[in-house]
Amino acid sequence: MTGTGAGANLLALRSHNAALVLDLLRTAGPDGISRLELAERTGLTPQAVSKITARLREDGLAAEAGRRASTGGKPRTVLRLVPEAGHAVGVHLDRDEVRAMLVDLRGTVVGERRAALDLGAGARAVLAAVTETVRGVVTGAVPAAVTEVLPAGPPHGPAGSLLGVGVALPGPLDHVRGVLHRVTGFPEWDGFPLREALAERLGVPVVVDKDTNAAAVGLAAGGESGSFAYLHLGTGLGAGLVIGGSVHRGARTGAGEFGHQVIQLDGPPCTCGDRGCVEALCLGAVARGDVEEAARVLGAGAANLVGLLDIDIVLLGGRTVASAPEAFVRGVGAVLGARARRTGEEAVPVRVAPGWGRVVAVGAAQLVLGPLFGRGVG
Repeated sequence: MTGTGAGANLLALRSHNAALVLDLLRTAGPDGISRLELAERTGLTPQAVSKITARLREDGLAAEAGRRASTGGKPRTVLRLVPEAGHAVGVHLDRDEVRAMLVDLRGTVVGERRAALDLGAGARAVLAAVTETVRGVVTGAVPAAVTEVLPAGPPHGPAGSLLGVGVALPGPLDHVRGVLHRVTGFPEWDGFPLREALAERLGVPVVVDKDTNAAAVGLAAGGESGSFAYLHLGTGLGAGLVIGGSVHRGARTGAGEFGHQVIQLDGPPCTCGDRGCVEALCLGAVARGDVEEAARVLGAGAANLVGLLDIDIVLLGGRTVASAPEAFVRGVGAVLGARARRTGEEAVPVRVAPGWGRVVAVGAAQLVLGPLFGRGVG
């Protein structure tokens, strides 16, 4: 994730500067921030800040939050973000379930809907289920100013508009083009243009990414700093990687296929076609009811990742972890602790990611919101 940087008083960078100001309004919270402070924090001139904030107020994105005493002269007017001025939907498209979360501009969840799903049921059935779930969470949670944009087309006014939909699902996939590759266990999706198909149905911009990458984006936006790995163990196993504050997707957006590292030659077959993958071993242990063994296997994979990337922390998530969080934290932590004793390094901490089952869907919404506030998504 990229943070707030210095502004530039150039017409060509007008939207960039507006994003900087909007992000500062967001982080200031309900107490707000003055135009003078905005100028000091962005490096923009007071005149440029005044023009930007005037546009933001006209668009309904900013409003006065009162006045603050000044060290000299008249009290300063402070401005705040209007969270309900825009919304985004984050969709977690899992192998057997679809979950949609509606969030406002501050990232606060204001609506949620879940439905059973078979990712192997074919494109028509899956697209219909996602469309119905998105429409349901929008129409059931927010005013007509938002609901009117579905399915007629993209929003044309700023007040309460739906900015877009972020969709996160198992990989591999092409994040840039929004095209699926051979999704593990579902090769029939290979080459399917999911982003284009959903954008046509929903009438709003759509962003597509892997579930683990979306979770990593959401965690970074929520304040998780440094370099970390988010390990998601649910119906499959994958990793979202944040290196130096940015999500690492790789040259072909294929980074994070964590579950398909082979750790047992000639081990049990995996859905990817290989044998002895961490995912196959881990889910096999879960199926047998041996959570301790599953945690140990997950720890072995995490230790490989720590040794390769030298990350600061390992975060665990997914429904399987949620079923026995203490056991997984304890088991993975034990393996990483043993590694640290062998190498003489400090043990990398392990904890459950905040948000539980929501972390992927909320992160998917951040794929839409991030650019609005000048925050890249890797």
